[in-house]
Amino acid sequence: MDLLEYQVKEWFGKIGIPVLPSQRIDHPTDLKRLKIRYPIVLKSQVQAGEREKAGGVRIVETTIDAIATAQNIFNLPIWGQLPEVLLAESKYDAQEEFYLAVVLDTALCRPVLLGCTEANIDWETAGEKFQHVVVEQEFSPFYARRLALKMGLQGALMQTVSDIVEKMYQLFVQKDLDLVEIHPLGVNSAGQVMALNGKVRVNKQAINRHPEIADMAAKMVGLLHGNKKSKGNGLLSRWDGIEMQGKICIIGNGKGSVLTTLDEVVNAHGHPGKCVNLRHTFMSDTAQTTFSDRLISSLTNLVNDQNTQVILVNFLGTIPQVDQLPEIITQFLHSDRSQITSQVSATNGNKSQQSWNLPWLILRLAGSEFNHVREELAALKTSNQLLIVVENLDEAVKEAVRLAKTPVVKKR
Repeated sequence: MDLLEYQVKEWFGKIGIPVLPSQRIDHPTDLKRLKIRYPIVLKSQVQAGEREKAGGVRIVETTIDAIATAQNIFNLPIWGQLPEVLLAESKYDAQEEFYLAVVLDTALCRPVLLGCTEANIDWETAGEKFQHVVVEQEFSPFYARRLALKMGLQGALMQTVSDIVEKMYQLFVQKDLDLVEIHPLGVNSAGQVMALNGKVRVNKQAINRHPEIADMAAKMVGLLHGNKKSKGNGLLSRWDGIEMQGKICIIGNGKGSVLTTLDEVVNAHGHPGKCVNLRHTFMSDTAQTTFSDRLISSLTNLVNDQNTQVILVNFLGTIPQVDQLPEIITQFLHSDRSQITSQVSATNGNKSQQSWNLPWLILRLAGSEFNHVREELAALKTSNQLLIVVENLDEAVKEAVRLAKTPVVKKR
């Protein structure tokens, strides 16, 4: 479960991580009673990314402008979400921006400290720029200082950053978190350091151990499922993804791959549908799931959706259980569709009378680890016209847009 920014900032402030003066805005008229000085930054409080590009982050100079801007942001959907809350925050002029994070490495089963002296990170090629320190034993300030030194920081700035990393780790442990991220950490001309934006991901298995977090989770799920202003009917809680109304559904192995594919489909004049990120477990999962589990359930759910005409899978680099991928795809394409459509049949009548769309499945597999997978799927591709396997994303998107415009195949 990801918290909203204003919730993250409250936690940061309580544990001693420096944050700007800010105020929660539930209605545009709340800005008439603003307690912080102008200019301010108004931020849409949604769990979707790319808020600034979408117009959900705006700088304002006066109360009149702030009220008008807040009205616009409250009615601005970002990836299908409308905010219930805005955050009003003091404007800050940063001369430098860093990236800091504490994350649970599920492969090592240990916390890892991450740092980068660049805030605008290209996530597909970020590996060389990140510095990391694995917390191998009981945590001590040594680990935080080691990260700051590996980032090339010196003097007072090194000490300040290491103190912040130490507090991030304290929060990580106290709240049973999977991720604590500051992106960016701003440094102004006077050397003052400030957490300008943050992200916190709560371990879903630990939510009920913390009454405060359980209450926050209940409210979030209630908004996603019951709020008429929220488009998607709970999709984000069930899918950890994005819902649109197009016929090209997207599956990726990370936020970067999903959003990149989404942008490419739009740029090619295609119409994206549901988008699913398989990297993490879904909010509705009551038990631990594997990457393969999430892939199987996502494929099944997308087939059940009558809007789905093309499923575009973009796997870049590597995925867990890569050896299972050919078997999953084979079983999916040769499965008994009466089982897949059982829910639809139960509500609409005799399944023998049902017809459903058979979506094309386009697999973009980029990386040396997929070489043997592509070889195994080559034979399957010759016997199944609905499967396309490529390495180039542009080619995959071009095919997806073309196929989405062709008549659908029906089966009874």
